[in-house]
Amino acid sequence: MNNKGKAAVYVLGCKVNQAEAEAIAQIFDSAGYEIVDFSQKADVYVIHTCTVTKESERKCRQAIRRAVKLNPEAVIAVTGCYAQTSFEDVLSIEGVDVVVGTSGRSRIVELVEEALNKSKTVVAVEDISQEGFKSFEELPLYYSKRIRAFLKIQEGCEEFCTYCIVPYARGPIRSMPREEVLKRVGEMVDRGYKEVVISGIRLGAYGKDFNPSYSLAELLTEILDKTDVKRLRVSSIDPQDFTHQLMEVLTENNTICPHFHIPLQSGDDYILKRMGRKYTIGEYARIIERIRAKRPEVSITTDVMVGFPGEREENFLNTVNFIREMGFMDIHVFKFSPRKGTPAYSFPDQVPGNVKKNRSEEVQKLAAELYGKFASGCLGKTLDVLVEQQKDELWV
Repeated sequence: MNNKGKAAVYVLGCKVNQAEAEAIAQIFDSAGYEIVDFSQKADVYVIHTCTVTKESERKCRQAIRRAVKLNPEAVIAVTGCYAQTSFEDVLSIEGVDVVVGTSGRSRIVELVEEALNKSKTVVAVEDISQEGFKSFEELPLYYSKRIRAFLKIQEGCEEFCTYCIVPYARGPIRSMPREEVLKRVGEMVDRGYKEVVISGIRLGAYGKDFNPSYSLAELLTEILDKTDVKRLRVSSIDPQDFTHQLMEVLTENNTICPHFHIPLQSGDDYILKRMGRKYTIGEYARIIERIRAKRPEVSITTDVMVGFPGEREENFLNTVNFIREMGFMDIHVFKFSPRKGTPAYSFPDQVPGNVKKNRSEEVQKLAAELYGKFASGCLGKTLDVLVEQQKDELWV
């Protein structure tokens, strides 16, 4: 029975963060806390943070201050990427009691209670850049009332794109053991979930840290063969990780949802090279072409960054034209945000803020146009859907 008080968890950022936040909620629930909405008065507030842009960091600080305002007597715990890379900035915010980075979150309740009992600030941010830091932190599954379940199976990235803070926030590649993945998917199916979403920081690198190595394609094949999952969805996969075997698995089994998120970042080869991305627009286009040849009904979404240092008007127009050519269903548009510690932070030819804003708005407008075109193409078709909730008189 819950008797330790109330805990609320707030999450910013990607699907991996969402999966981790659900696990954190489960840890508190198992320890005897009642999980409440972040808008309610609670005894513990956990803010699971993101650091991918300056805007995401601003929202993190805003959420922390909101929690302090909701209950000045509560224990405020800050976890995740922003806490990992900028824990001193987090500590400078009045009211923060616990700071945990992107590891050690399985001890979150212990750390919160240490801060509560000893009336002191607790900092548990590990140096994830250490050579020996190779273990995958297994967090508990959180069984929500939703019909779809998220499973994080991979951590870390070693690509070091010139703009990206993620390798510094998440550390080297670590993968959940394949036996554990199969076990957890089986448990999700037994619990009645109709869809399982497989996620990771660089999902396509799953298993590269094993000896002998083991691939995402092999794992997906085992999941399909050894579990009764009804729908399997994969989160973001980088273009350079599309092997022939992975392409076959993703396009030849209808249990895998026909939706793939494949980050583009730029539709201009010069900018891609400056970004440190390991593909060309020609290689990217061939991946999309091969997928659509096998699964014509597929929806492709992507990430696009505008205003990268050195992006001139002609480079931007190349991106716009390539986006239109690819016909994405949806686009996550980001303005380049200098991250201290990354090479691009000090690159020359920084693009003015007003230019980045205008380019972002132009791509967002194009994204809306392409989304409308994709939606119109579904008219008159009979498709399988998952109903998640009823809103007014509509099922969504």
